Amino acid sequence: MALTAFLEISHLRKVYGENVAVNDFNIKVERGEFICFIGTSGSGKTTTMRMINRMNEPTSGTIKINGEDVTKMDPVKLRRRIGYVIQNIGLLPHLTIKDNILLVPKMLKWDQKRMDERAVEMIKMAELPEDYLERYPSELSGGQQQRVGVVRALAADQELILMDEPFGALDPITRDALQDLVKDLQQRLGKTFVFVTHDMDEALKLATRIVIMSHGEEVQVDTPEEILRHPANKFVADLIGEDRLIQAKPTITTVGQIQRPAISIVQTATPREALSLMHKTRVDTLLITDPDGILRGYVDLEVINDKFRTADTVEAIMNPKVFYVRQSAVISDTVDRILKRGYRNVPVVDDAGKLTGIVTRAALVDMVYDALGGAATSNNNDTDKDMSTDGPRTDIGTTDVKEGAQAVADVADDADTKDKPAKPAEKEEVHAHND
Repeated sequence: MALTAFLEISHLRKVYGENVAVNDFNIKVERGEFICFIGTSGSGKTTTMRMINRMNEPTSGTIKINGEDVTKMDPVKLRRRIGYVIQNIGLLPHLTIKDNILLVPKMLKWDQKRMDERAVEMIKMAELPEDYLERYPSELSGGQQQRVGVVRALAADQELILMDEPFGALDPITRDALQDLVKDLQQRLGKTFVFVTHDMDEALKLATRIVIMSHGEEVQVDTPEEILRHPANKFVADLIGEDRLIQAKPTITTVGQIQRPAISIVQTATPREALSLMHKTRVDTLLITDPDGILRGYVDLEVINDKFRTADTVEAIMNPKVFYVRQSAVISDTVDRILKRGYRNVPVVDDAGKLTGIVTRAALVDMVYDALGGAATSNNNDTDKDMSTDGPRTDIGTTDVKEGAQAVADVADDADTKDKPAKPAEKEEVHAHND
């Protein structure tokens, strides 16, 4: 038998005259989730949330909390079970901060000792001095008042907290600090939050799942990561914004997801065999592995030409100083090294050091074009094509000997890498391999 969701909304509908504000809204929310409703003005997000505590009465449909239909509950008692924070804070100006915090506990007839202890606990949660309990709202800044509003919603230990654009009127610095506070309290206390916002950055920062609404209906319901990866349609993509899509792709994409095949040869192969493979695959640099596929170095056409008659194996002439990237690394941690240093491609290895492919500069550029919807034109360059008339080369990198796999191993800024040790990695995802 399936467990009942903590909050379950089914076929919810709200109509004002001939205007349908919410139409057939459905969601199941597990205990401890942080759900953000977001959409354009008039999308129905606030109306939907206000039906949960019956500030707005549903026209039809059901809302259940712990399996209990809220439309069959006393609305006053229901609201005392649900924390509620609004944009204009709603602190009562004639009451002290302590009395504001304890409004619901007093209605629930808590004893005085318990309320006193709770007030102190709540002001600490708000990260405000204890003596602020005796102050009045007018003596606090807007951000401080909103902190009190947040912890007041938690004072009676409510399991469900509703927040209706609580930080919309605050300056960016104060808003960011309060977002951190709310997220910390939600995670620490395990409460379930339903949060309405018009700010996509806020939703992405706070939510475990985002509900994107338009014309009273859900357009997409998913985790922030999945919404960034796979916007349901143009409306969602436009709501997210091009900048966020571009920034998010490198953040959530791993190297392994965009790697391409690499041309390699085992270290015991002869220079003649290496030369034959390079000619066959139309590349001018080969990556070298041991018999188990572990990346050991690289060799280029120039070196093979110089050492062709004197070396028995490519191991004897390879350069072991090769930078590589782990396939589990996220692109945001590696893109600067590839783009800013001018690398055309970088070998990719798994956690055991086995060569799995390469990541190319062109692939990173393609990600940006794809995020902008321009994938169809992203290959209008010859970065990965041979300059000859024989057609495209394999995905080893580029046509330039010194700017292809050779560049991957350039570990000195102004001197020959053969005379200098490998430059240390800046982060653990990129390494210099020296055996």
